[in-house]
Amino acid sequence: MPDSGDLRDVESTPRQDTQVRVFAMPPSDDATPTQIVQGFLEALTSDDPQYKTARQYLTEDAAKTWRPEVSTTVLADGPDAQEDRPVREDADVRSFTLTGTKVATVDAQQSYAPASGSYDKLLHLTRDTKNREWRIDGVPPGIVMGQSDFERNFMSVNKYYFASNTAGSAAGSPPMAVADPVYVRSHVDPTTQMVRSLLRGPTTWLNHVVRSSFPTGTALAKDAGALTADERGRLTVPLNGRAAKVGLNRCEEMAAQLLFTLRNLSPVVEEVDLRAGEKQLCSLSQEVADTVAARGSQHHPDYLYFLDEDHKLARIAAGNSDTDPEAVPGALGEGEKALRSVAVARDEHTAAGVAIDGKSLYVGSMVSGGSLGEPVLRSRGRTEKDRLTAPSWDAQGGLWVADRDPADPRLYLLEKGGGEPLEVRTPGLDGRIQSVRVAADGVRIALVVEKGERRSLLVGRIERSRPDDRTDERPTVTVLELRSPTPELEQVTAMSWTGDSRLVVVGREQGGVEQMRYVDVDGSTPDISPPAALTGVKEVTASSDDRVPLVAYSVDGIVRLPSGAQWQKVTQGSAPVYPG
Repeated sequence: MPDSGDLRDVESTPRQDTQVRVFAMPPSDDATPTQIVQGFLEALTSDDPQYKTARQYLTEDAAKTWRPEVSTTVLADGPDAQEDRPVREDADVRSFTLTGTKVATVDAQQSYAPASGSYDKLLHLTRDTKNREWRIDGVPPGIVMGQSDFERNFMSVNKYYFASNTAGSAAGSPPMAVADPVYVRSHVDPTTQMVRSLLRGPTTWLNHVVRSSFPTGTALAKDAGALTADERGRLTVPLNGRAAKVGLNRCEEMAAQLLFTLRNLSPVVEEVDLRAGEKQLCSLSQEVADTVAARGSQHHPDYLYFLDEDHKLARIAAGNSDTDPEAVPGALGEGEKALRSVAVARDEHTAAGVAIDGKSLYVGSMVSGGSLGEPVLRSRGRTEKDRLTAPSWDAQGGLWVADRDPADPRLYLLEKGGGEPLEVRTPGLDGRIQSVRVAADGVRIALVVEKGERRSLLVGRIERSRPDDRTDERPTVTVLELRSPTPELEQVTAMSWTGDSRLVVVGREQGGVEQMRYVDVDGSTPDISPPAALTGVKEVTASSDDRVPLVAYSVDGIVRLPSGAQWQKVTQGSAPVYPG
């Protein structure tokens, strides 16, 4: 036994090898009630495609009516099964209570949601009067497993639809793809699972603001079987007759949805061939898909923007800290107004800045010699912390900002970055907005909301209703169904979108220390390494293109985190932002 050497952390629960395959064992002859229950619970964590082995632990009637696909309940540890005391020791019935602490649920649409509280369900067993074997005749719908088994059995995948409610898209511009994260069983033909899930349509939360190019009722052909790409990465997808009459443009949008959805699965799908009956509808490759539809993660920013020590807008080449910072052309970079926060439009032609006292919002072109003009919005808040938040641009050129005035807190949208500010409705919002970030897809918004001593991260859906063109009415914009992807964090200090359905968040749990983490919009934790630790983080920014380094403003100034490296100093200054 070693008696010297360095101390090392050891996980109390060793991390499971995600490549381990688990195969269920059927019930043995003369299995006891306890063995039947334990065997059934173990079978739920196996890679059995239709849970055929798990059904062998059920009576014939229970096996027919049990629906494992309706839900998955994830517990902190595996379910604890305690036998209830039988009426008589020789009785032919038994019951067990399954208990645990809930972590999350996955519904019938494969949508993940954080959960809390206790889990308490009953399993009822009976002994057959003929062969005297025990079987489960009362089982709750869905499946239940511990968190480590869930992480081994399931994986998060984005399926893609198109934004249906964004405003101001140029005629002929490609539709904007929106990621809809779902969980599928990672070792049970995930390609076919994802195609079927995509064809069934978006999850309920996102359904109001997206559309699918697949005609209603489109499904895989009855004889489709398992979908597998050939040696060239070409995947043939046979559809039913509902898709037989689509035109070429619509068919290519359908193919783009499939390619975006299957992009990160293995084996890699390089091309899809859509068919209906004996007819080929269209064929599309990954290279061409990015011209058919736009995704936020396609856009590579040219620059990282920030405020220099004189509170003027400056920039540095994105992803390259070796270049020297330069002043941004235009009034915001030439120092007409000292600024406290900025946002740059996604086309990098226009910028918005909040004055250093927080009272006024200015918008200016990034062209030399341009004048700033009057503020596009003013706050009447009495103190700096009660005035305007940092602004954020959506994909259509809309500028979002919140007024934190306690007497009249509001969320505003300035279409095309100017004109009369439009007040955004926020029904159900309980608290005051402290930070605003709009996703690249333009249909989701992240807010930091303060209520009492708590600051929470909430993600909402942006719904727009356009008035009749013959009237002078303004559009109605509403943020609905706000939900928290990080309910355990009680003090969120900074956040930013990164990737198509992911955020980076800085905050702390009750009684804990500040931490920086990645979180998906559904509240699940992505299977990637968290950012390296960084103290005193005041602001953080990331690009929808996740190949661009994460950047933060901390006690050390503006720092960046290259892939696989530690935080590196970029420059002095504050308020770093990528376009958006």
